[in-house]
Amino acid sequence: MRVPNSVVLPVGTHVDCCQEQEVAEKTHDIMARITAMLVERKSNLAHFINNLEGSEDPKFYVDQWERLKEMESCTLTILNLVVVNCMDHRDIQKLGATILEHVKNEELFPEVVRVLPPVYRQVEAAIVDIAQSEEMADHGMMDLQYLLSKLSQHEHLASLGRELLQDILRYLHRIGLVMWYEEIKHLESTVFLQPTFLITMFKVSMGIRTISSIEPKL
Repeated sequence: MRVPNSVVLPVGTHVDCCQEQEVAEKTHDIMARITAMLVERKSNLAHFINNLEGSEDPKFYVDQWERLKEMESCTLTILNLVVVNCMDHRDIQKLGATILEHVKNEELFPEVVRVLPPVYRQVEAAIVDIAQSEEMADHGMMDLQYLLSKLSQHEHLASLGRELLQDILRYLHRIGLVMWYEEIKHLESTVFLQPTFLITMFKVSMGIRTISSIEPKL
């Protein structure tokens, strides 16, 4: 809700635990709740903005007013809910196809038609080769400067600079090919070329925390 022009695809899981009629009813209920939530949000923002504008000293609340106006201007597109049986690989494929179909919709994502410079594709292909090479560690972590030196070994990327590489990494991060958390100080110089390994680590970490929270109760 805080990101301009957001597009949200609601996904309902555990369909295998419901009857067909129940799935239809729950789908309708979820979409109705989302609609009501958006209406309430819009009303609350308008109420807060009016209160600030009607205060005795509105100039003291300029920062708050600007933040609320910015939130009010953020449009949110809610797509139709997709129901999925996570136990059925065909449903997972259907979800993937649905996401891809929406992403290719130029009305939802105008930037999808943006033509990338050839160097973006060249760096992307080179990073895929590095990630799949035998010398790459399973964790897929690589120092940013070292990655630049590895890419520069390619003849057509010999003149690749750090600033351009960072721009390309931001793009590759957005599409999920790599993970690069430049906004986190301790991670800004590390590029994760194997995002799936990072996801696995998160899952293991969350599992350990869950077990730790349960153990005292046993």
